[in-house]
Amino acid sequence: MPAKLSVNLNAVAMLRNRRDLPWPSVTGLGRIALAAGAHGLTVHPRPDERHTRFSDLPEIRALIDDEFPDAEFNIEGYPTEEFLQLVEKHQPDQVTLVPDDPAQATSDHGWDFVEHAAFLKATVGRLKRSGFRVSLFSDPDPAQMPAARDTGTDRVELYTGPYGSCHSDSEKARKELEKLVKAADAAFAAGLAVNAGHDLVVSNLPPLVARIPELAEVSIGHGLTADALVHGMAGTVRRFLAACGW
Repeated sequence: MPAKLSVNLNAVAMLRNRRDLPWPSVTGLGRIALAAGAHGLTVHPRPDERHTRFSDLPEIRALIDDEFPDAEFNIEGYPTEEFLQLVEKHQPDQVTLVPDDPAQATSDHGWDFVEHAAFLKATVGRLKRSGFRVSLFSDPDPAQMPAARDTGTDRVELYTGPYGSCHSDSEKARKELEKLVKAADAAFAAGLAVNAGHDLVVSNLPPLVARIPELAEVSIGHGLTADALVHGMAGTVRRFLAACGW
């Protein structure tokens, strides 16, 4: 089965937040994305709410429950106590933990699973006891995958930023893709499922999914939202689904 597509709504929320107005509607564009075939919605509610706001979460949860019950809700973020309580309140299908500093513009590196082993094991255990599937943001480092497994996580999400930044250098892109492939193979060998995300676009998705056919999910926000300015949200979702092999 091809990798599922989760549409990250943070860029939509950021555009909305430029004005004290209700548009563009985060849930409205989420509805269009799901109606066009997206398999889920992702949000990253940062502490300063500069992108997704805490008040968006019950609306997205209700949208999926009421209109798209087969879709998934993925909440990602750094696991502060506030974040964990937010997750427990809004009951996503998947929780993706990232090692972000609150001041970061975007996620730009994965966890060191060895250094943060105790913290992650406790956090993952808490989330899994509540029934959530857990994914941990990961650099494409094969040596880290056994330690990732030992946290108890279900999945890792491979950070694809360096691969996505090679849009004008095909040889560099090939080398970065090989790193992702090796990391994915190590994750599979450790018994983990694999997601991927960051700077993925229609042009670089097909090589990724061709080389990692067992990829479970891609979460895409910035590139997809940028394309939606040209093709509309529904048309863009269909383009990204085709790029994933659907």
